[in-house]
Amino acid sequence: MSNTPDLKLGLIGDNIARSRSPLLHRLAGIQNGLTVQYDRLIPQNMGEDFDTVFQQCAGRGYRGLNVTYPYKERAAKKVQIDDPLVRAIGAVNTVLFDADGPKGQNTDYTGFIAGYRRVRGVEPSGAACLIGTGGVGRALAFGLVTLGASEIRLVDKDEAKAQALAAELRTIENAPNIAVFTDAISAASGATGLLNGTPVGMVGYGGTPLPLEAMTGAEWAFDAVYTPVDTQFLQDAAAEGLKIISGYELFFYQGVHAWAHFSGLPLDETRLRADLLEQGEAA
Repeated sequence: MSNTPDLKLGLIGDNIARSRSPLLHRLAGIQNGLTVQYDRLIPQNMGEDFDTVFQQCAGRGYRGLNVTYPYKERAAKKVQIDDPLVRAIGAVNTVLFDADGPKGQNTDYTGFIAGYRRVRGVEPSGAACLIGTGGVGRALAFGLVTLGASEIRLVDKDEAKAQALAAELRTIENAPNIAVFTDAISAASGATGLLNGTPVGMVGYGGTPLPLEAMTGAEWAFDAVYTPVDTQFLQDAAAEGLKIISGYELFFYQGVHAWAHFSGLPLDETRLRADLLEQGEAA
């Protein structure tokens, strides 16, 4: 009997030892009668840099990759991107190795929208304060435009980075008002939605990007971090009475959408959620 998997996938990133993506994709494979190998590819641990790991993946038999912090924008420069929206986002988290070269997708964007709608339905997102304008932050910003945000306040210590994203967002037809801040507390004042698009709060990056007292008056909060699910940012938001959209929703839907790109096969999402929970991975 061959030990060769039906589908070989991987995740490139730093600080991904606790990622649940390997389990999600193995469970997706089980639903479809496929054996899935899903490897954590941490450049530093492999003794290689990101460029080397990425370049060698096709030759090592990978059908596709997920890409996470801090490599999403770098990955976008290495792939063909057919979707103009994904090109505009400038970051990819899903890569397919096809015969004519690697192709990039962004399921952070679609996953965020799906997670938002699962929790808040068609409720308008209102004025949104988005902290972090890196790879995932860019996807969230474009998602907020799609969700009809009335205003997007971009917060980044690197003001030039935020200004560049702001300029791109302003070119979108019917774009909302876009403002740039270097101070999260100021940006959060009067906002309807609060979003963390930074790694702050992740295992290994403790803390919160916004103090509890700055959350007063907001209606909802989203954290892109999902390890742990119950970040300080979301604990504080819940204590202030905000509706919570956890990073687990983004994790789940970006994985479901990535699976569709990797395999072209369907998923029973209710079963997948239950299977993840049963194995203790949603705790």
